[in-house]
Amino acid sequence: MARQQAADYEQKRALITKEAAKLFASDGFDGDSILDLATACNTSKSLIYHYYSSKEEILFDVMNAHMELLLDIVQDLEVKDNPPADLLRQLSRGLMQRYTGAANSQKVLLYELNNLPKPQQNEIITKQRHIIDFAEDLLKRAAPTTRMDHGALRAHVMLFFGMLNWTHNWFKPTGAISRDDIADMAANTTLAALK
Repeated sequence: MARQQAADYEQKRALITKEAAKLFASDGFDGDSILDLATACNTSKSLIYHYYSSKEEILFDVMNAHMELLLDIVQDLEVKDNPPADLLRQLSRGLMQRYTGAANSQKVLLYELNNLPKPQQNEIITKQRHIIDFAEDLLKRAAPTTRMDHGALRAHVMLFFGMLNWTHNWFKPTGAISRDDIADMAANTTLAALK
């Protein structure tokens, strides 16, 4: 008979990935060991291996959990009928809401992708491309008369994400400008460049 999972199995995995995100964001993936992670989780190395078979598997879960939250935003917007410019602003606000409080996961996603095995890298990249393609489609529909080719439009989309993705380095939720204001600035700047 197969061994049953403990009732708190998923909560324990979530705690491990949360602590891993902190460590990997602070020291880099190569800067910490499973023993370091076990110490941060106040548990044993063998217990970490009970939940995960490798450090790479933990890294994948950190990134994948973050990507799934970002994809949820896109999936909610894909079924809406709002004007594309409004949807871009909603996307921008949704991403900023997720980034706020998830700086560690965002940093790991941005800096540690190459430490994943190729199949897991491809899975994360596929999810990233889905979000990027959605934003590009919104821009194309928001400015149907633009003369930009695909390359130029894609560059504007990547600049849009560049404005948002790096906010973990400087944005302060208690600062003078709200996360919605930042999100609107990024969306409006991108939209204005298409005119």
